Amino acid sequence: MSDSNTEAMGNGFFHHGVATPVSNHRGTAVTVDGEGRNVVLIWLYDHRGGYALLMIDAETGKADEFPMPFPPGGDCPFAAILSSRNRYYTHFNSHFVEFDPLKRAFTFFHKTVPQMAMSMTEDDDGRIWSGTYPNSAVASYNPLTGEFRDYGNLYDQNWRQYPRAIAADDSGWIYFGIGSTASQIISLDPESGRAEPLLVEAERSQAHAPVYRDLNGKVYGHTSGGSEDGWMELYRGTRADIGRIGDRREKPFIAGSQGLFHTEFPDGKRMAACSLVDRTLAVEDPGTGETREVSFEYTSEGAHIMGVATAPDNTICGGTAFPMHFFSFNPETDSWINRPALGQWNTVAREGGMFFVGAYTHGLLEEWDPAEPWVPTERGKTGCNPELLYECHEVINRPHMLLAHPDGRTVVLAGTPGYGLTGGGLLIWDRQTREHTLLEHTDILRDQSTMSLVPLPNDKLFGGTTTSAGTGGEQKADEAELYIMDMETRRLDWHAVVFPGVQGYTDMCSGPDDLVYGVADRKRFFVFDPENRRVIHERELESEFGPTTSQQGPRVFVTAPDGAIYILFRKGVAIVESDTHQIRMLAESPVPVGPGGDILDGRIYFGSGSHLYSYQVSE
Repeated sequence: MSDSNTEAMGNGFFHHGVATPVSNHRGTAVTVDGEGRNVVLIWLYDHRGGYALLMIDAETGKADEFPMPFPPGGDCPFAAILSSRNRYYTHFNSHFVEFDPLKRAFTFFHKTVPQMAMSMTEDDDGRIWSGTYPNSAVASYNPLTGEFRDYGNLYDQNWRQYPRAIAADDSGWIYFGIGSTASQIISLDPESGRAEPLLVEAERSQAHAPVYRDLNGKVYGHTSGGSEDGWMELYRGTRADIGRIGDRREKPFIAGSQGLFHTEFPDGKRMAACSLVDRTLAVEDPGTGETREVSFEYTSEGAHIMGVATAPDNTICGGTAFPMHFFSFNPETDSWINRPALGQWNTVAREGGMFFVGAYTHGLLEEWDPAEPWVPTERGKTGCNPELLYECHEVINRPHMLLAHPDGRTVVLAGTPGYGLTGGGLLIWDRQTREHTLLEHTDILRDQSTMSLVPLPNDKLFGGTTTSAGTGGEQKADEAELYIMDMETRRLDWHAVVFPGVQGYTDMCSGPDDLVYGVADRKRFFVFDPENRRVIHERELESEFGPTTSQQGPRVFVTAPDGAIYILFRKGVAIVESDTHQIRMLAESPVPVGPGGDILDGRIYFGSGSHLYSYQVSE
């Protein structure tokens, strides 16, 4: 093996490099600097969170990087606004922040209640407003006076709220619409700080409530935005139902979600493209029709690894976010391949000559054949490799488990449902007939989602659930359960709350003698006898080993070709003694062990942040 990427770290551990060595934008806007030069402003995000503001000279490509004036803490922008005074704002990790391109510096930041803005706007007096997740807090900043006000959490729900729209009327009153478990519009008196919900319970639905500022000075809102009727006019904190809007004239703002991509320079030129992957910027001049491309540089510690598995071509493969990329590390040549992928590859698994993927969003099931040329995956396009087999939409939105069944025919995808929903289902895919069965949570265990799966003899399936709802959803189940499903009838033979109080079965795997090894809530190890439906061994893990690793597709257990079973803890690699079921720590890792995990040629590979590592368990 060459030394170009891999380095020994001691104690049997190796570092192989960064899987996807690029960052992701979390809001991009063009403007001018203090000298009147066209510049591009980008909130930069890598595995650390939103770590910097990148400012690129549109003519030369010269780039300056300004580290955030507060720790990103793994959090990042979900909203941004370029104000009428030419200052760029965002709000995340409980900090509101202002960047002034004229001064080429951060000129204000302030700590707030948790956590991040989901929408931002500017009122008629030039004050900047943000509405934040998870408890509908609001903050405001007056750039003329320097006055900052944190209004705190304004609306109480038992689920995490997404205030995805915020607007101010010309009298200064603020309105923000939330979702997605149950829509609501809330009015805020900026002077008194009093907030009032404007929708009665019967009007609320599983949706985001939109609001927008009109040029007439009023704000308009809707319970869900799902119809042309049902609009309301909002002014000075009061609501007037108006049905349909005849002449909708939205006041323009350079604001949006993390996907904000504002392209029009003040002089009329246009940003045609900006790629953090290729590190290129293209600017079009409509007057001449010419497009000029420049290169730029920036620093990045790389995108977050979601999970790794051994592919049939003896490479270590997986996906990253953000950006959503595929990566492949070849231990034999010590080389990397990195490509854009469809979706966030939450969970990956191999079976035979194929490599399967469960991707977020919309619960994508993909199949990759490493023996064939890579053809980028596109919806509705044939001949892709990886091939998109099926989309689960809201039944499974965020995959947590992918079982490539050893029968060589069945693939099972599981996970949590769409935004604001509770209870996820199972997708059962038949590789031979290319037919599917999509079970909803009501077909399995109501208000729960499957987190872990193990194949059993006699065409049975052993599952462990989580009480976690879809993103922004309401948890309704009190305890997670274990179940046995008959694969032919798709019905449960048995289910039970085996461990009272447990909220999720982090991971499970096949053990010796048709037993099942499992971990609950990252801190309880158990051995289950499916035939007799009883726990035959259990132990608490946290006091001695700390928590296991975790991820949306965690792969805590790693099974070697010789049958040895390993467990990945945050602090190191352990083995389960098959005769006694005792756990023995083999080595503590020099880095926190992140998403698992697979074995190839005697090495267990795992992610940590954006980096790939391995531990040598045998020669």
